[in-house]
Parts: sequence; structure tokens; C-alpha cells
Amino acid sequence: MTITLPLVHHCPHALVSRSLVIRGEKDEQAVLCSKDKTYDMKIADTSNMLLFIPGCKTPEQLNDNQASCNIIHSQIAGFSNNYWELRRCRPKLKKLRKLLMEDPYEGPDSQKDQTSTFLKYTTEDLLSLIQASEEEILHQLQVIDACEIEGYWRILEFDYEMKLLNHVTQLIESESWPLSKVPLRTCLEELGSLEPTDMIEHILLSYGRKYVDDAGEVYFEMHEDKICRSTAQMLLQNAVKFNLSEFQEVWQQSVPEGMTVRLDQLKGLALVDKSSRPETIFLLKVEDLPEDNQDRFNSLFSIREKWTEEDITPYIQDLCAEKQTVGALLTKYARSSMQNGVRVYNSRRPIS
Repeated sequence: MTITLPLVHHCPHALVSRSLVIRGEKDEQAVLCSKDKTYDMKIADTSNMLLFIPGCKTPEQLNDNQASCNIIHSQIAGFSNNYWELRRCRPKLKKLRKLLMEDPYEGPDSQKDQTSTFLKYTTEDLLSLIQASEEEILHQLQVIDACEIEGYWRILEFDYEMKLLNHVTQLIESESWPLSKVPLRTCLEELGSLEPTDMIEHILLSYGRKYVDDAGEVYFEMHEDKICRSTAQMLLQNAVKFNLSEFQEVWQQSVPEGMTVRLDQLKGLALVDKSSRPETIFLLKVEDLPEDNQDRFNSLFSIREKWTEEDITPYIQDLCAEKQTVGALLTKYARSSMQNGVRVYNSRRPIS
């Protein structure tokens, strides 16, 4: 549910002269959104009674003749002893991915997509359902690589996404193109018979940076880290745990020639268990963790009792509010100690 309202007093200076929207379902705490920011709303008391006077004018709005009057009679329509206090907060965007993952896009030949009455979400639908500003929602749609298909926002089903990516990387290798200069025109000509051209261009946009050369031709510079990361996810999603050294070997063999895999490409995607012998690695995606701060830490400490700052940072970085640091979050939600000369963090409360 969204409610649009005019600007009221006690708003941050940055909101002056803008319209505001209150967003939230019945089971959600309402937030206030401008065009590009999200604010928590809290009722605050004031010792100065607020009077509501229709047609009220400030001294600056009165002309000279009116200003000379000693008394101006006004009708008071109401009063209040409190007001809404706004505090900048993180947009609540996890629901966005959850909604779009209810029915991911499996390709034009998918029987499911042709026959099912899946839930479709337009931009307006998402604006009414997600507690975030319009700019924050549109930016997050880019972050999660969503695409508009027939006017509705969709996320590609992971296997279909990897199928598209595999078509592109195989073409790159067969043509011996440098990863920094992959031509759009040729990709569409060569792969257009296999998949829709808008899907080919979408996967290039998802895994590359688009640019135009001096001759006006469109090229893509492919993101090596992102390709390596998705390849690792494909390998890890079918195993509970993977021997680390064996995984690294298979992973390197699975990426396109010329690319180099590194464990730091997997931050927020996979976790290495250094305490096991041999060392293992397993899938742990930050987007699958709770959005609430305390729930997030409870979930992490139920997975592992003690964390180093290096290991836990990718899984709490997104919780940092404006000007807040990971260190501040750890101070508030975790207890630190030294273990074999290394600082580790554990829960402040018992985890069931």
C-alpha cells in the first residue's frame, strides 16, 4: 500500500519541495520515501503545541497592508502535541528479489512460462509493494540483473542464465576475441538463432560493460570476476560441501581460457571451512540471509559459532546504515575475543 502526501514540517532539509510517499503492507512498519531515499517514521512529542490553521500565512507572506494590522482573526481547525520524526534508513529491498523469484524466467521455450499464470510485476506494482524509493528500487533491479519482458520485471532462472552465458563465452573463445572487446553485432548475428537477441544483449549487459568505439560500433568489456563467481555458484549449488583444493582445480578448468579464479571473487557467495581437514567450501549466499540486523547475526552464529572479521564482513556489509561501519555493527551485535592470536566474534546471546 502506498500513500502520497504533501510535504510537512520537521522533514529533513533535503526533502524540501518534494512529494513524499508512505509505503508498507499491513504487517510492515511504514516507511516514508522521497524520490531517492527511505526514512523510518517515529512519532515524537513536542512541548510546543502545533496548530492547524486553514489558509494560514507567515509574516513573510503578508503584504504591507496586512502586516500593519494588529490582530488577524483565524479559525483553528485542530491541534497536535506530536509529529513524525524521520530517520534515514536502509531501503527494504530483500522482498524485491523474493517476489521476482516466485516465477523466474526460464526462456521462451519454457512450457511453464507459456502455460502458468505467474505473478507479473510492473514498475508500478513494485513501487506499491517494496519499501524503498523509486531510484533505490530501479537501482536494485540492475544489481540483481532483472530485465523487463513484455512490460514485466523478471529474473532469469539460474540454469537458463548460465546457458546464455555459456553461449557467449564459447563464441568468445571460438572467435579468439579479447575479453575487453566483444562485439554486440556479431554476438547477435551468431547467437540469434539459438536464443532471443534481447536475451543475448541482456546477458552481455549483466556480465559486461557496454561501450561504443570511435567507429560507432558497440562492444562489451566482460567482467572476469562476475563470470568466475557465477561459474563457482553453478559448481557449488549441487554439493553440500566441496573439498577446497579439488573445487579450486575444477573451478579453474570450468572458466573461459585466460581467466583466473580467486577465492575473493566469492565474497558473500561461499564460505571456506578452515577448521575441517581437508579444508572445505560450501555455498552461503548473503541474499538468502534475513534482512533484520538481529536475525541476520542470529542466523550467522547458528551456522558458525565464531567468525573472523574477514569472514563475516561480506555477510553484514549490506546492513550498514548511512555512515555506519562493520566495526560498529560487530560492537553492537557480537562479542569479541582472541583465539590463537586472531580476533574472533561470537554471539552476545545464546543461539538455539
